Amino acid sequence: MRPPLYLTPPSTDPIRKHIRADRLGAITSPGQGNLLEDGWTFCIDNGCFGGSYPGDKEYLELLKKLRPLREWCLFAVAPDVPGNHFRTWERSRDMLPRIRDLGFPAAYAAQDLMDLDPWDIEDEYDVLFIAGTDEFKLSVAAANLAGYAIDLGKWVHMGRVNSFKRYQYAATIGCDSVDGTTLTRGPDRNLRDVLSWRKSIARQDSLFLPEVRDFFDHSYLSIPRQRLAPQPAAVEAVPFPQHALF
Repeated sequence: MRPPLYLTPPSTDPIRKHIRADRLGAITSPGQGNLLEDGWTFCIDNGCFGGSYPGDKEYLELLKKLRPLREWCLFAVAPDVPGNHFRTWERSRDMLPRIRDLGFPAAYAAQDLMDLDPWDIEDEYDVLFIAGTDEFKLSVAAANLAGYAIDLGKWVHMGRVNSFKRYQYAATIGCDSVDGTTLTRGPDRNLRDVLSWRKSIARQDSLFLPEVRDFFDHSYLSIPRQRLAPQPAAVEAVPFPQHALF
């Protein structure tokens, strides 16, 4: 089993050293400020989850500036609405082809309730970015969406991976890459741990990885459907849980 590539802001010299050696990948987003180098494997996040999305025009301008590096870019994430697939699709549908037109693989952020209608948008994106609430991210629905994307030959990425258990879960459902804030919160303290996650998965035979069902918190399946129903256009986002399951 190939361990997922961990993507992180290139904020320190030791992190940049490991990115150059392909032991880590880089992630950038609007307003981040860290420079990227030729040959770095990286992705471009949109900043919506943290509330720093600058707008479609400004985001496309950022992509234009990064076009000389596009051959090393895994994906650029179309704008999304955290926790709501229906609002995310409305926000992403026009931006996905514009991202592709600039030469970047376009990533769609899978949010809660995407499992209700994943089939008719499969040709609109190149990368499935598993986002959404923790309940959704750890659900059978998200695992099935990942498997479906893999069957279609798409790259699969998971966000907010900040523990070995979450990293192990991402590997188990077949994610190619992940990102998180572990190295942002403590780059010197946590770098060795994050590098050890990859080594640990690389040493494990897939037969000895935990069953996917061992990770699932099934509360997503009992969430009332009206909680994340499509919202009026004036509503920017649904409330997003701040807790983490692990």
